[in-house]
Amino acid sequence: MQNLHKIKQDMCDIGRRIYNRQFAAANDGNITVRVSENELLCTPTLHCKGYLKPEDISLVDMTGKQLAGSKPRSSEALLHIEIYKQRADVKSVVHCHPPHATAFAIAREPIPQCVLPEVEVFLGDVPITKYETPGGQAFADTILPFVDKTNVMILANHGTVSYGESVEKAYWWTEILDAYCRMLMLAKQLGNVSYLGNEKAQELLDLKDKWGYKDPRNTPEYKNCDICANDIFRNSWADSDVDRRAFPAPAPAAPAPAASSSNGSASGSVNEEQLVKLITDEVLRQMQK
Repeated sequence: MQNLHKIKQDMCDIGRRIYNRQFAAANDGNITVRVSENELLCTPTLHCKGYLKPEDISLVDMTGKQLAGSKPRSSEALLHIEIYKQRADVKSVVHCHPPHATAFAIAREPIPQCVLPEVEVFLGDVPITKYETPGGQAFADTILPFVDKTNVMILANHGTVSYGESVEKAYWWTEILDAYCRMLMLAKQLGNVSYLGNEKAQELLDLKDKWGYKDPRNTPEYKNCDICANDIFRNSWADSDVDRRAFPAPAPAAPAPAASSSNGSASGSVNEEQLVKLITDEVLRQMQK
């Protein structure tokens, strides 16, 4: 039997961490934990997450109806409920407005991949949802194209939502993402972001698979995708007005060198053909944006 009071205490602790990290100003953000097939604990609306007490947490059903609690549940509970409906493994959802990740949400700039090993292992490709007014079912539905392929999303012009098997894990992904976004901005100010390349990125994906973390880039569906080019969610960019404006795409992986011929002329011809194909592929990639 679950100890609901302990779960509420854990939610209050995460609320303090969110507030202390300046991931939620004033009464921003919300936290839920699923405690049964049809019930979840939910933080209250219009309440600072840095000063939550267990008695502030309400009990809500999977339609959004409040079952218990003296304070009204968060107005964005439907977003959390939709994630629970789509992912039976998820037990907690955290939504807040971490400033560096939210800057990417405002700019609608895709998160670059193949930069930091830890980010490749724990996050992978991070999608940006289509914008909808927060609170309603249309807003909740914006997560549907992505929810089964990631544990963290950027909500366009809004913030982030992350989820996992505990409230601690759900919060982790947000903290990792915001730290990464801050590092990207600092590196950009220095004038350069260096990418790992597909070979080294694949080594990280192999480690990720070995450690039990799933990544769409390691599945047959995306076998031939460019690991470092945000290919998993690229088809959603047009609907969400997402495009690379601040961080250009990493250069495509160079083809393996051709075997040399006896007189050297054939090798030069093959390399020229490969170069032409490489340039053509990149031009087509840019035209498809």
